[in-house]
Amino acid sequence: MTAKQIIQEIEPLGTEGYRRVLRNHGVTGPLFGVKIEHLKKYQKAIKKDYRLALDLYDTGIYDAMYLAGLIADETKMTKADLRRWLKKAESDAVAEFAVAWVAADGPHGWDLALEWIESPDEKTAVAGWGTLSGVISVRDDADLDIPALGELLKRVETTIHKQPDRVRYKMNGFVISLGCYVRELSDEAIRAGERIGTVEVEMGNTACKVPSAPEYIRKVAKMGRVGKKRKTARC
Repeated sequence: MTAKQIIQEIEPLGTEGYRRVLRNHGVTGPLFGVKIEHLKKYQKAIKKDYRLALDLYDTGIYDAMYLAGLIADETKMTKADLRRWLKKAESDAVAEFAVAWVAADGPHGWDLALEWIESPDEKTAVAGWGTLSGVISVRDDADLDIPALGELLKRVETTIHKQPDRVRYKMNGFVISLGCYVRELSDEAIRAGERIGTVEVEMGNTACKVPSAPEYIRKVAKMGRVGKKRKTARC
């Protein structure tokens, strides 16, 4: 199956209602409005395909770019591939999902995340913090730089309220991920979240809310799931 064939098949699956939902969530550029449940069927059939993912992403169509993120073979994605994907991403939605997920699952996630969070560009920083959250959700604690993560937590605590909306949101997500997936830093993430306080983000014309990091982590702890890793950063 080629990217062209997939585009021809998924375009009729789009609806105006879902296009409106995606626009309200900040998606920009061309899109069909295909629900994720339909894209997941292609993911199940294709599994992983490096070349097909690149071709789908290069269409510039949101739905195809999202699908590319689901089927990309992270073991074959180079730093150059991922940097190009980020540069081509028209909206934060693509950067924080497709790009960050694939980067986090692959061998270059940590390095690229540290590179991207230093950028003054909002979309790039969003991808960076999203990638960091993904990395700590899938890698064993023994493979993580715990002291570096502790310093990043301090950085979030002192700078989060000075950041643009989407960066604030992803920084808050990083605190949550740290508290839920890295056992050694879970309590410190709760304390940092309490010191940070309410994180206000303009969510546009949506019902979405910014989760409280301490509350979220405590719920996960109550279920006995702190430190339980994910198989993949993609969802």
